[in-house]
Amino acid sequence: MTRKATALIADDEPLLRTSLARMLADAWPELEIVAQARNGREAVEQFEALTPDICFLDVRMPGISGVEAARKIGRHARLVFVTAYDQYAVEAFEQQAIDYLVKPVEPARLADTVARLKSRLEGAQPLDIPEALLERLAALLKKDAGPEPLRWIHASVGNVLRVIPVEEIDFLRSDEKYTLIGWRGDAGKPGEALVRTALKDLLPQLDPTHFVQVHRSVVVNRRSISHVTRTDNETAQIHLKGRADVLPVSRSYLHLFKGM
Repeated sequence: MTRKATALIADDEPLLRTSLARMLADAWPELEIVAQARNGREAVEQFEALTPDICFLDVRMPGISGVEAARKIGRHARLVFVTAYDQYAVEAFEQQAIDYLVKPVEPARLADTVARLKSRLEGAQPLDIPEALLERLAALLKKDAGPEPLRWIHASVGNVLRVIPVEEIDFLRSDEKYTLIGWRGDAGKPGEALVRTALKDLLPQLDPTHFVQVHRSVVVNRRSISHVTRTDNETAQIHLKGRADVLPVSRSYLHLFKGM
């Protein structure tokens, strides 16, 4: 009996990992997803432990990027880069005939990649990725890194000024001249606080890896999302882990959850 092909998915966004795994189950039912990694370091560790045939690597991840993970994995697996940005990167992949997927992943594009992977699995060796391409992508990541994202927010809770670590924030919601911060207080208990800074001014200071705008008045921490439900008129609702708050997703941001 022919052995099943195996794969690893590395992406720091849980919803996107889940979405890609679900799409792969439809496009390639025989493929076995043996691991999902949250960053490049985990991807390399999981690869070394499980040696999957294929690695789907998000280009931009905290710590070790998908580019650095590809260097460490080398020619030991078929690699597919997943990128959320930039024609520059896409052109680099195309020039070297490297498999890549652009977020949000389209089913038809994924089907093309699956067909190429099946063909390459029949060959003797994975495709060698030129070091010049990896250098080019690493330079792109460095160029686009931008300033250090905000790490703390000073906010009023009653008569007390709190220093809130940004990673403890579940969501931010515009409230007239203020911004309402939904965060995890003492012992992880949900809390709320107000800041005098407008949401539009806070958004550029937040790490886009984790914080995403889902409505003109709402920004959510992806790590705090429990699940998303589709509603009428091409909108949706976000349900948060351990909170009763339900956040709206407007039509113009629904593409962020295209895997629904």
